[in-house]
Amino acid sequence: MKNIFCLVALFIGLTAFVDLKPVDAEKSVTFSINNFGLATRGEFKGLKGAIKWVPENPATSYFNVTIDANSINTDNDMRDSHLRKEEYFDVGKYPNITFTSSGITGSNGQYSATGNLTIKNKTKNITIPFTVDQTSNGYQFNATFSINRRDYGVGGGSMVMSDIVKVTLKVNALP
Repeated sequence: MKNIFCLVALFIGLTAFVDLKPVDAEKSVTFSINNFGLATRGEFKGLKGAIKWVPENPATSYFNVTIDANSINTDNDMRDSHLRKEEYFDVGKYPNITFTSSGITGSNGQYSATGNLTIKNKTKNITIPFTVDQTSNGYQFNATFSINRRDYGVGGGSMVMSDIVKVTLKVNALP
């Protein structure tokens, strides 16, 4: 009887979290930055990685995801080619942008993930506020946050481009 109880407890413990894979859907990772005073919008593709989500205990959850820097798309091929060069994302040398969480806090659908964002081999500790909703077959994670492009050596010394980039995430994650 004791062994059966232990097996049931182990099964419950193992199913209390969900290992997820992000789905690289349209508009999963978008950004906006002012350039010459006008909002320039774009997106990245190639989202992949691992997400562990424990709704009952978010502190035991994590995000370990990457995006393909070469996939940048602003609906302007000439600008996109320029953004792939050394002064901006230097995709030949740094093909991925990564985020690895070190802690998650919050409750009732309102959370924050603290972790390391790495762009062009420059890593900064950031906090991303996010919401999460359960879907019919997984979870939807939504976030909006800002970063300073100069912290990551993106855009060189451009004086016509804002330093602040607004990033929006709409990530579907499935088991």
